[in-house]
Amino acid sequence: MNLRIFLSLLFAAAIFTAQAESKRPNIILAMADDQGWGDMGYMDHKVLKTPVFDEMAKAGLRFDRFYAAAPVCSPTRASVLTGRHPNRMGCFQWGHTLRKHEITIAEALKTAGYTTSHFGKWHLGSVRADSEVAPGKNGFDEWASAPNFYENSPLFSHNGKVIETNGESSAVTVDLALKWMAKVKDKPFLSVIWFGNPHGPHIGTEKFLKMYEGETKAYANFYAEITGMDAAMGQLREGIRKLGVADNTILWYCSDNGGLKPNSMAGLSGKKGKLLEGGIRVPGIIEWPDVINKHRITNVPANTVDIYPTVLELAGIKHSNNQPLLDGVSLADLIHGKSFTRQKPMGFWHYPTSGRGMHAHKMLEALRAEQVAGNQAPAPKAGFVDKKYPLDKFPGPSAWISGDWKLHRVANNAGANPSYRLYNLKKDVQEKTDLAAVQPERLARLKGELAGWQKSVVNSLNGKDYK
Repeated sequence: MNLRIFLSLLFAAAIFTAQAESKRPNIILAMADDQGWGDMGYMDHKVLKTPVFDEMAKAGLRFDRFYAAAPVCSPTRASVLTGRHPNRMGCFQWGHTLRKHEITIAEALKTAGYTTSHFGKWHLGSVRADSEVAPGKNGFDEWASAPNFYENSPLFSHNGKVIETNGESSAVTVDLALKWMAKVKDKPFLSVIWFGNPHGPHIGTEKFLKMYEGETKAYANFYAEITGMDAAMGQLREGIRKLGVADNTILWYCSDNGGLKPNSMAGLSGKKGKLLEGGIRVPGIIEWPDVINKHRITNVPANTVDIYPTVLELAGIKHSNNQPLLDGVSLADLIHGKSFTRQKPMGFWHYPTSGRGMHAHKMLEALRAEQVAGNQAPAPKAGFVDKKYPLDKFPGPSAWISGDWKLHRVANNAGANPSYRLYNLKKDVQEKTDLAAVQPERLARLKGELAGWQKSVVNSLNGKDYK
């Protein structure tokens, strides 16, 4: 029997049915592309207008210490789908893929009767229907996906067939999602909506550019993309209200990594591509009217790896001990307003290897040409364990967050002669004062924890979880 099918069956056997299917919440996981922690009106941005996000932050649960699992896009997206650090599956950098053996959140929820969809940016492999790393081979019943970020009037691969759209990029993505939700609203659903904004090149539409007259062209287009995405979120919220499913729908919004603009990080050090707070701390908001009926702000550290175990618990699915190791923890108690303290530290590791270029429009144009000619080429092989990695060398920068403490491990591309820096984020969120020399016992403990975690990650990377 195929190992993945076997694990899925084990997983299905672990489901408990305390909740009736009709009571299980719908799940919408929305994500921006390169929106920094400070790129929100509610973060006192001096220029940017985000009225919908501001309303969501006032109505739901706002995270002020929400982290992307990685400082670049594809790895973070892998973490959302699996609850695991992306290095465990070799998704090191942008353009890298999932592995076919991973059990995604879509596959897990399908065992509990959910119908599933993906709309927007995929960036975890090919969007050719026959690819092992396409949405359709990873648990998504319906998908209209781009292989990377996309601009206005994008092409998408709709269940493998290229389609055209017309309009502002975030709006057309939400429109596709709402049309699908209207068809499936009588059963529980998962919809993953990953926007292409505000990734560069920034191309705002006239409606939103008018709001930023007086700004430089570059900033006006950047802000217009975020405000366009904000408006699309308003379209989504209004749409699910009209469908009558909003109250029992968990709407979870975040970004895939930090921003790039100088004022995108609200004073944090670092930016996209770095493990400083500005590269990994991102906006995070959850709305769920049936449960979160009072506005709250939390400073509990949370992470994109937590989405998977949290959603599974809220959907009434028990994680099986036979499943691959998760890095995330369930935030269900926090969401329900119960006392919650994160006990499990969070690991970060930016593996030093090259990203892989993927021009979404050109790739989809090429696929469409093949389809029109009736001669579609097979998808390239991807998603397999293809090499072994050493257990005694951990190349590139890594970090370990335990409560208010953050350890940075600074290593070269060979992983040799690492140095360490230690910060108290509660007192020093800008990571300016290194306390390694004055906290030797804490330093030693956190170094040991990080090393143990990295060894575990490499074991997964080498395929140990799949045996």
